[in-house]
Amino acid sequence: MSQGFNLFIYPVKDLDRAKALYSTLLGVEPYADAPYYVGFRVGDQEIGLDPNGHKQGMTGPLGYWQVDDIAASLQALLDAGATTQQEIRDVGGGKLVAWVTDPDDNVTGLSQEP
Repeated sequence: MSQGFNLFIYPVKDLDRAKALYSTLLGVEPYADAPYYVGFRVGDQEIGLDPNGHKQGMTGPLGYWQVDDIAASLQALLDAGATTQQEIRDVGGGKLVAWVTDPDDNVTGLSQEP
């Protein structure tokens, strides 16, 4: 299961303001710029801005742990005491994500590349 955190998503209310701020902070322009998602790449990290994140239950930035098999990884975490906060879903291009909550209510995302 261990591949590391490679994606952090920030829920934002004003996508244009957030895009300007994160472009300045990260020193790069977005590689993806759509009304539903703005993504930046810095080295091996991706930083994403999600204008729908708050509506989906995000209360702050969410780190995604990259896995090879999201279904097996999710089940292993559930067996270890996590609870599902968001079921596995395709966010485009075959990329799958899910969220789990640990017993202390910390949220972690899982991501699987196509």
